[in-house]
Amino acid sequence: MSLFASLENAMTRYVPDWLVSLALRFGLAVPFFKSGLTKWEGFGKLSDSAVLLFENEFKFHILDKVYDYPFPKVMAYGAGVAEILLPILLALGLFGRLAAFGLLVMTAVIQLTIPSGWPIHLTWAAMALAILVLGSGRLSLDNILRKV
Repeated sequence: MSLFASLENAMTRYVPDWLVSLALRFGLAVPFFKSGLTKWEGFGKLSDSAVLLFENEFKFHILDKVYDYPFPKVMAYGAGVAEILLPILLALGLFGRLAAFGLLVMTAVIQLTIPSGWPIHLTWAAMALAILVLGSGRLSLDNILRKV
């Protein structure tokens, strides 16, 4: 048996699939949740700086043209809610595929807003796609509810 085959065999034998799913879920959830926390001044109170970012700083970059965000206050509020709610659902493994899809869409919007951030955006997209395909895993509320 080659060295690579031995390593592959050991990894599949000793690294449980639930740990892989859990790491993917938390790896994707944490940066979005931390970003979401910066958008709020309290429960239901969006920070003025979050709105200002969507009004003045954030722009869509599409085909070498720059566009303002439509409805910046609505976009700021929606991003703030999504960046708190979706990571919580993902971390719990509740509606994990739906949460991962929402974060994948957010990643696409972020990529259009900050094109130079593609290395981290690619990482987020890969994690979201893996969760979409694999689901939340055995250590998740989705799995527990499926058995009920």
